[in-house]
Amino acid sequence: MYFYAGLVLVLMVIAFIVGKKLKLSVELCMLCAALTGSVVYLISDGEFPLRHIVEGSFTYLDVVLIFITATFFMNLLKESGGIAYLVRKIVVSFHKRRNVCLLLLTFVLLIPGALTGAGAATVLTVGTLVGTVLMYMGINKEKTAAIIFICAAMSAAAPPINLWAMMAAAGSNMPYVGFFLPLLVLTVTGALFAMFFLGRKGTPIDINKALKELPVPPEKMNGFRVGVPFLVLFALILASRIWPFQMPIIGLPLMFILASLSAIILSPKKLKILDIATHTVKSLIPLIGMMIVVGILIQIMALTGARGLISLGVVTLPVIVLYFTLFIILPVSEGLLQYAVAPLLGVPLILLFNMKGLNPIIALSAMAVMWPVGDILPPTAVVGRAVVMELNYKGNYYKGFLKTSLIPMLFILLLATLFIVFSNQLSFLVAG
Repeated sequence: MYFYAGLVLVLMVIAFIVGKKLKLSVELCMLCAALTGSVVYLISDGEFPLRHIVEGSFTYLDVVLIFITATFFMNLLKESGGIAYLVRKIVVSFHKRRNVCLLLLTFVLLIPGALTGAGAATVLTVGTLVGTVLMYMGINKEKTAAIIFICAAMSAAAPPINLWAMMAAAGSNMPYVGFFLPLLVLTVTGALFAMFFLGRKGTPIDINKALKELPVPPEKMNGFRVGVPFLVLFALILASRIWPFQMPIIGLPLMFILASLSAIILSPKKLKILDIATHTVKSLIPLIGMMIVVGILIQIMALTGARGLISLGVVTLPVIVLYFTLFIILPVSEGLLQYAVAPLLGVPLILLFNMKGLNPIIALSAMAVMWPVGDILPPTAVVGRAVVMELNYKGNYYKGFLKTSLIPMLFILLLATLFIVFSNQLSFLVAG
């Protein structure tokens, strides 16, 4: 049994490496690995696991729906001029108060990823706008790029939507409940540290030059039009928590659709809704493809025993070894496999921590913050590459951008490790 599962795992790894050598995308490399496992199963059992491939492709359908509807909501706000209005308002009101300006820009960067679960959404919706403001505050391009990346990574990990935690929780039959406060503390602390550590020194904002470069929102755009869609969304989320037995369960996708309707109604200009929806889906195709392929890969690995072999290897490790290696293993694995690492490594790890008496919610929250830090690492570097493209960064990726990001990254990884070690003492953060 161990030999068979080990053979399947080795062949799947080889298939993944061959795919990378052929310069295929990470999604196609994972699909090649899954198909390789399927062929091995066909040879050994005489049946091609088509049913498992189909089932696997629908594993994260709910997560995909959240991706699409949340990103559609953010794109509506961007196209209506709400995001531009918000950034300009911050600059005009607080350009003489550097710390307040940095604080508010941090929360602007946290919102898109927190609502969509994707750091790339932060980079694509507000990255350029905030980056422009930061550079007019006298922050060089390396530090600006590092700030945008760290805040984007933390926004992806921030509540209410943390895909790593959601996927690992689903794989371990644990409800996605009680994660809000642990994730909030970790991500906000990490983002604020990066913003103030890298951006505390600079020059006063040249308000005239900054406003010339920032896009101008429609004339009728105001705080009411920007704020109401967010209030609708947060009201729907909170209502299900405050009145759990009276409020029907409508799900996050429908909540985002209802918030999107309010954004459409309050938009000061006519929005091309079909075009925005089409652009949203097209921009999310790589991410949706990733979720589909991850589901197939995990299903085939579970079928052949390869996933169980990895789980066995993880749960037999001493906890002290994990404490000293997780801050390396998790970011590096994210750079290799992206979201696939959550069910692949997260499930056995959370079961191990639970078995050892640690608080599983706090521990998983900490791991779910460590993973997106690896989105700057090769070979995928999805968010890192998005930052480089959006900011038109021409410096050295490793000696400039990555090196500048290291200290905030290490701070976040250390903080998350401490959350795991002292998870029981931090149990008060868990709220239903």
